Amino acid sequence: MTAEKPRTLSPPVVSPWRAAPRPAQPSTRHPGEGAEPVIRAQSLTIRYGRHAAVHNVTVDIPPRQVTAIIGPSGCGKSTFLRAMNRMNDFIPHVSVEGGLFYRGQDIHDARCDAVELRRKIGMVFQKPNPFPKSIFKNVAWGAAINGFKGDIDELAEWALRQAALWDEVKDKLHANALTLSGGQQQRLCIARAVALQPDVLLMDEPCSALDPIATARIEDLIDQLKAQYTVVLVTHNMQQAARVSERTAFMYMGELIEVAPTDVIFTKPSQQKTHDYITGRFG
Repeated sequence: MTAEKPRTLSPPVVSPWRAAPRPAQPSTRHPGEGAEPVIRAQSLTIRYGRHAAVHNVTVDIPPRQVTAIIGPSGCGKSTFLRAMNRMNDFIPHVSVEGGLFYRGQDIHDARCDAVELRRKIGMVFQKPNPFPKSIFKNVAWGAAINGFKGDIDELAEWALRQAALWDEVKDKLHANALTLSGGQQQRLCIARAVALQPDVLLMDEPCSALDPIATARIEDLIDQLKAQYTVVLVTHNMQQAARVSERTAFMYMGELIEVAPTDVIFTKPSQQKTHDYITGRFG
């Protein structure tokens, strides 16, 4: 059997988004019940040069749930998360082997438009990164440059309400976004992401730079967002994973050690390495 040739990633060709986003409706189905996975990794290996940061990972991400990814620093969590919307394309010397699928489509297939993929799979980063523009422009900019044809004011209000921020900023929409608190800036970044009506929200340590009060607001928001979006959350905070997620995956040294319902991971893990990590024996 011939070994699969690694694929070197390259930046995509930009194509405009023309469809007007519509507010999603909450599902009447129990999250994940009888549904195909939104994202599926099959024997996925991601290398930086010769180093395998993620090795032979196979896992399904179910719809409209929060899936948390935990593990010590350097275990491949963020690399795996960024792979889901091809953010790793912009890192030199990255290659992939195996399969990574979004709703059945191989995201590394030549027919997959990475720009459109990133509209459907939005991302919120570790540190709030609002543009140095007005609150309104932060939310509306992405939709406007992608050809949004509807009422941009209504879209901005809707997205800010989705991020539980509207009541706090509705009277200062034209103030600079950098005047907001850290927690407000992170919620603004979430509003900016949902304004494009994604299917999936990737969150890479979204609370690590926030105080406990702001963290609690973001956690409450995540709990609300899962009614409409599939959320994948990378976190070092195991208590946070336990509070907000339905499923938890534990990674160690680039490998997926175990994935299971969150209550199982934290009470009856099947792997000794998982048990040792959550009980503080390493990490």
